[in-house]
Amino acid sequence: MRTRLLTSTVGAVAAMIVAAVAVPAGAQTIQFWTTEEQPERLARQEAMAADFNAKTGITVEVIPITESDLGTRATAAFAANDLPDVIYHTLQYALPWAEAGILDTDTSTDIVNDLGENTFAPGPLAMAAFDGGVAAVPVDGWTQMVVYRQDLFDGMGLEAPTSYANVLAAIEKLHNPPDMYGFVAATKVDENFMSQVLEHVFLANGVSPVDQGGFAPLDVATTTEVLDFYKAIAKASPPGELYWQQSRELYFAGKAAMIIWSPFILDELAGLRDSAPPTITDDPTSPELASRTGIVTNFSGPSNPGGAAWGDVRFFGITVDAETEAAAEFVKFAMDEGYTNTLAIAPEGKFPVRRGTADSPTEFVEAWSMLDVGVDRRAPLGELYGEEMINEIVGGLDVAQRWGVAEGQLSLASKMINSQIINRLVREYIDDVRDAAATVEALNSELADVQ
Repeated sequence: MRTRLLTSTVGAVAAMIVAAVAVPAGAQTIQFWTTEEQPERLARQEAMAADFNAKTGITVEVIPITESDLGTRATAAFAANDLPDVIYHTLQYALPWAEAGILDTDTSTDIVNDLGENTFAPGPLAMAAFDGGVAAVPVDGWTQMVVYRQDLFDGMGLEAPTSYANVLAAIEKLHNPPDMYGFVAATKVDENFMSQVLEHVFLANGVSPVDQGGFAPLDVATTTEVLDFYKAIAKASPPGELYWQQSRELYFAGKAAMIIWSPFILDELAGLRDSAPPTITDDPTSPELASRTGIVTNFSGPSNPGGAAWGDVRFFGITVDAETEAAAEFVKFAMDEGYTNTLAIAPEGKFPVRRGTADSPTEFVEAWSMLDVGVDRRAPLGELYGEEMINEIVGGLDVAQRWGVAEGQLSLASKMINSQIINRLVREYIDDVRDAAATVEALNSELADVQ
């Protein structure tokens, strides 16, 4: 493993020696920490490690780590000079770990360049941008989606709900409670689901509570557009405290025209999961609702016509304690000839951030679309949904965003989100506790105190 005490000159000489006299691959063992610790997912990763070993002679020790423990485990290992070689980690750690010196960002940047930067979706690369390169190698991701009844939209001659305006136009035509609600908006303040949906809606209009300096006061005009839109979709929803459960149940029963959900709904829509069956027909295993459904990933508000997609991305981080060459070879393998197997761990939530190769630009998208999804029954997404919808699902990663990532303020933005200040004050606006200007003032006052 590397030692962190080398001077830059000695380190350069050591690197030249390693390059000239490489340790025999068969003598190497590297450690891979993964948060994908469910038995089936772990077995797939161990099988991929075995394939890599058969090709290279390098042994990969796959070590499951509970996601909630990852931060403290990594910090302790860094202090002890005992980090693993590769860590599969969430977005929240990419930039902080790079800044703390935990990640070997030069090696990750080299890997992306070797594989071909233009073979990756731009959104995940932008999320990992660090010091002219990347903090870690993007592996997979997903984007939140506006899920809608395309059959009803087509029947009414409505445009897809790609914007605030299109959503409101559809509500005007389709909202007919209790038989059909125009939308099912998240309104339960203490649910993270509301936080995610709200961030998506704010991003769509280009509104963020942070900039490079930290807290950034919300603009009254653009934030009022967000508040008015969210109130409109909430008023087109059933009464009560609504979160993911009601939105899915009502959509599955054929009583909602639009919802916002994660891609983990895709297999359920097609009747592949008994615990969440579509009830729009008498057959809970029918794929009929999937055939009537469309999705939108890139969603826009009036002040941000280019739109945005709320995205979650996972990464392979090469650590500063790594056997660098062996670790890099493993990551390249997992992102190239082993990439389909990497995505197969959970394809419904692992969209390919690498679309293909220079010679075959859509190779991995095509392979991913034919991976089986589901629980009680299984089928490829490509057989359940058309090519246009598959492209929309994957295309959201091109513009995937999160508050604070580009500004280097993800930690602060996350604290603001987790405080549920935004959820509470937006809900109070929906309930007419105060007007828009007063709500923006209250948001700015309370968010400014988040540290």
